Amino acid sequence: MIVDERIVGLFRRHWQHTLTYWSVFFSFGLCIAFLGPTILDLRCQTQSSLQSITWVFFSQQFCLLGGSSLGGFFKKTLLCALSALFLSSLIISLVFAIIPLCHNVLLLAVAMAIAGLAMGVIDTIANIQLVKIYQKDSAVFLQALHFFIGLGALVSPLIADPFLSETNCVVGNRTENSTAMEHLRNALAGGPVHNVSQYQLPTEGEVITQVSYAFWIMALINLPVPIAVFMLMYRERLIPCCLNGNPRLLDRDELAIETQGKDKDMDKQEPEPEDPGTTGHGDLLSCCRNDTLRGLPPSFFGIHILGGMVLFMTDGIVGAYAGFVYTYAVSPPMSLAHKTAGYLASIFWGAITMGRLASIPLSYRFQPVRLLLINLAGVIITLLLLLIFYTSSIFLFVGTCLLGLFLSSIFPCMVAFTEDILDYQGCATTVLVTSAGLGEMVLQVLVGSIIHSQGSYSFLLCGMIIGCVGFSLFFGLLFFHRMHKIYQTGNSKKASMADDAALDCVQQ
Repeated sequence: MIVDERIVGLFRRHWQHTLTYWSVFFSFGLCIAFLGPTILDLRCQTQSSLQSITWVFFSQQFCLLGGSSLGGFFKKTLLCALSALFLSSLIISLVFAIIPLCHNVLLLAVAMAIAGLAMGVIDTIANIQLVKIYQKDSAVFLQALHFFIGLGALVSPLIADPFLSETNCVVGNRTENSTAMEHLRNALAGGPVHNVSQYQLPTEGEVITQVSYAFWIMALINLPVPIAVFMLMYRERLIPCCLNGNPRLLDRDELAIETQGKDKDMDKQEPEPEDPGTTGHGDLLSCCRNDTLRGLPPSFFGIHILGGMVLFMTDGIVGAYAGFVYTYAVSPPMSLAHKTAGYLASIFWGAITMGRLASIPLSYRFQPVRLLLINLAGVIITLLLLLIFYTSSIFLFVGTCLLGLFLSSIFPCMVAFTEDILDYQGCATTVLVTSAGLGEMVLQVLVGSIIHSQGSYSFLLCGMIIGCVGFSLFFGLLFFHRMHKIYQTGNSKKASMADDAALDCVQQ
């Protein structure tokens, strides 16, 4: 069997929670992928310049980063977590429905900022809750969770494609032909393009676009997700009319885990926290409280910092590669046709989706640390081969596919690995999610500026340097992991000696 009965039994026990968290990540993917293909039609809808509309990318990414940090505040209880997921998934449906009504670029940026906040909250809470439920077995379910991002990102452009304008959707004094529009749409599909000033499109005239139907369809497709979260809240008796009922099985499990946490605190002779749900350091602010940090070893901080920095680098590669592989492909020395180069971003995201699907059984058979080592080494080798065969268009497609496969499972493996080291407290997940989002936003801008100042060849060189730095930081993380194990072993020995001494006193 690919998966043993114990894993199947765990899934059967928590199937509704698991499927609900997977579904909200489908909402995440649905929302993150539609902006690139539809951005030109949204430019026509708002009758704005191309330079102005690309700021919508930034508003979404920046607020996604803020939402990732904010999501840690809602993990203290199951009620807070599910309430935040319900509101976030409902907000995404509402934003999809409202976007066709935004005829001003500022209103559109505000709508996308709100959606970004909701996406960030979903990203943090779904990861934390799955880790909290499955703990040492969470790697398999985290891989499946991140597969649903890819599934949503695959569905979203497919829905939008039939409603996209083939020619310039603002009919002014002149119109652009379909080839020019396709070229520009492909350039924007992977993310914001920083040299958009070369494209001059009319902003005055009759608006001809049907993209509104795509957003309304996506709003309807996403609507079952908040309904599923609401049904889970009802099943767990977290709706006000059901609060007087007996707690569900999962609540009793959480109570038992919290009780065990209290016993460990008593053994260490530390004061018991007022709220058991806050022992997990759920948000970035509580991670930095003096009373929380007092007495913790340096390895605790090193694991958080280095784990976050590894994901800062690897997710930065994802954002930069998806955003600029098209620009690299159409520039010398590759000089591919615009239509051919437009497939590269789709191949990259498709490889990430398939890699996450393939990583589900692999996560059961191999420890997360081994998968991380293989994937990080694979990223460096692939980028090195892309640098060597920089004139081969065939290997560009092959390398894009391989790079997506190796990058696909790094994030869920890192979450499972660090939470396993730190006893599933939840703070690590918040730090990792925030660091990954920050890396994707910052490194995309940094790499883009280097490409436009130094030339297209620097694109792969930047990826290679970032990958090597991430690989080096991973070895630092392994060093701090070893230090933390020594610290935990020393504490357990001290606790055992104290118990023996207490037992001797009782016997005497």
